[in-house]
Amino acid sequence: MSGSHERRAALAGEVAKFGAVGVVATLVDTGGFNLLHYALGWGPPAAKVAGTVAATTFAYLANRHWTWHDRARGGMGREYVLFFLLNGLALLAGLACIAFAEHVLGLRDPVSLNLANLAGYVLGTLFRFWSYRKWVFLAPA
Repeated sequence: MSGSHERRAALAGEVAKFGAVGVVATLVDTGGFNLLHYALGWGPPAAKVAGTVAATTFAYLANRHWTWHDRARGGMGREYVLFFLLNGLALLAGLACIAFAEHVLGLRDPVSLNLANLAGYVLGTLFRFWSYRKWVFLAPA
């Protein structure tokens, strides 16, 4: 197998695993958002942050031990801090989409807020995949 083909195959595997982790993290994030906002009465920003923290903790562990298990280790503390910082930046996309739906468009119904949440998640996911590979889970030594 050529080096180029091996790199593409490895990248495809990373994308597939990252996607699977992302699906579960999305369920944790969205489920947390809906539980906290609609069942417990939290405001949308607080519910979004709390759902994201729970999803981020799951995603860090799953990505560290499955998606990028073969990559060099920079220390769990370093990885965890970077992972959360980068997720904080990605969270801004979700908050911006929810704020736009709620405050600019005046949409506050569950379907609209969940669609806004999902749009932010998609934007954040693109950033997360790139940034995790670049700064958190380092290329194999």
